[in-house]
Amino acid sequence: MEEEAGMFRVHQTIGSVLCCKCGIPMAPNAANMCVKCLRSEVDITEGLQKHVIILHCPECDTYLQPPRTWIKAQLESKELLTFCVKRLKNLSKVKLVHAEFVWTEPHSKRIKVKLRVQKEVLNGAILEQTYIVEYVQQDHMCDSCSRVQANPDQWVAAIQLRQHVSHRRTFFYLEQLILRHDAAARAIKIKQMDQGIDFFFANRSHAVKFLEFLGKVAPIKSRHDKQLVSHDPKSNNYNYKYTFSVEICPICREDLICLPPKVVVSLGNLGPLVLCTKVSNNIILLDPSTLRHCFMDADQYWRVSFKSLLSSRQLVEYIILDVEALSSEVNVGGSKYALADAQVARVSDFGKNDKIFTIKTHLGHLLNPGDYALGYDLYGANSNDIELDKYKGFSLPDVILIRKSYEEKHQRKRGKPRHWKLKSLNMEVDSSTRGRIDEEKMYSEYEEFLKDLEENPEMRFNISLYRNKEYQHSEVASMTDGEDVPSVPLEELLADLELNDEDNDDESMKG
Repeated sequence: MEEEAGMFRVHQTIGSVLCCKCGIPMAPNAANMCVKCLRSEVDITEGLQKHVIILHCPECDTYLQPPRTWIKAQLESKELLTFCVKRLKNLSKVKLVHAEFVWTEPHSKRIKVKLRVQKEVLNGAILEQTYIVEYVQQDHMCDSCSRVQANPDQWVAAIQLRQHVSHRRTFFYLEQLILRHDAAARAIKIKQMDQGIDFFFANRSHAVKFLEFLGKVAPIKSRHDKQLVSHDPKSNNYNYKYTFSVEICPICREDLICLPPKVVVSLGNLGPLVLCTKVSNNIILLDPSTLRHCFMDADQYWRVSFKSLLSSRQLVEYIILDVEALSSEVNVGGSKYALADAQVARVSDFGKNDKIFTIKTHLGHLLNPGDYALGYDLYGANSNDIELDKYKGFSLPDVILIRKSYEEKHQRKRGKPRHWKLKSLNMEVDSSTRGRIDEEKMYSEYEEFLKDLEENPEMRFNISLYRNKEYQHSEVASMTDGEDVPSVPLEELLADLELNDEDNDDESMKG
């Protein structure tokens, strides 16, 4: 407004004064000293710690936070920076403005932190100063690691995980869930047994936490016991060893089940022949002839426990001759199904007889004439099931199809490496069961598990798959393999980051 009216305005200039020490011009402040002279007169870092000793456990990579707490922190992480700052005494006398790490040699056992602090000095002037604190790491094993080193077999709590079935598919999947959530990080030893896995922990609370994790991912029942190890009558201290016996439900995905009459009534006359389509902390049962389904939690199952009539090891391969859709797609537990009439024949009957089965299937949305499918052969099966004998007028279907088969196309890729891989737990094999474990059978079951992961995106949702660095893509092989074979998309794979000491040394030499 003043410029528009033709008036001029005098710009204010900040006055300067001479420093009372060195005499150079400077902006006025409460001490009438320049910054250099003020720092030479006053050291606000005086009395603050510049050398600190911290205790580090080399076994579990934790740091001691007095008096008895051990915290886990990676180098140059926020957790380690917070831990280092909290270890400083008398830091409340100044105001902390900024803190950051200063690079040191990884093997030097030194951690340096650069701090910038402020404090009010002469006549209310605020001085800011930077200084470096050096932390010296001293190796000292924590209580749990020292007990393990003294006696590796000294455990406080053990979880014996078992499933009474003829295969290990459940444990292959459970192993990947444990790795995904890092649930067994506190286990001091993991041992592979004949029908399950044993987990050993140095603390009862760690075992209880792992047991809670198992209850969230599988239908289990457990019981526990304890054994007195030692007793100090003077201090009234008792040392126990705790054992948790955990049993996983014997019902697995793709099992054919004949429900007991009481369960059929409680589930609204579902079945009695049903398929298990998914097992988590709930069991999803599907009637393949009507597409009716229900969810059964662990408590419901263990109240009226039942076993499967046929398991996935008894699947037979069929060829689809004709398909006629009967209904539209229905979503059941995240999967889609559709009823259809189909004519099928056993692949093994080709050249022997012309037996054709006309059946109703829930895979009408997937199957086309000429496709192959895996199913249960109830026509030729000899089933001695007590629950099935209770249904007098019930007639069994000849065939119940379970899933589409890609076995012929998988044969072309047999022996070729996959572009993805899985990690595994560091398990010991129990010496008493080493002779009873069939290595060839376990390898074939693991191969079937990998095929299930390729064919079923739902199974891959909760586990981590990693890129295989040893895989080399071949255009000729990809053309011969065919496009219809299910595979894992590249966007679902994680990069497997592996760092070793040699790589770190090479990088430090280049720097």
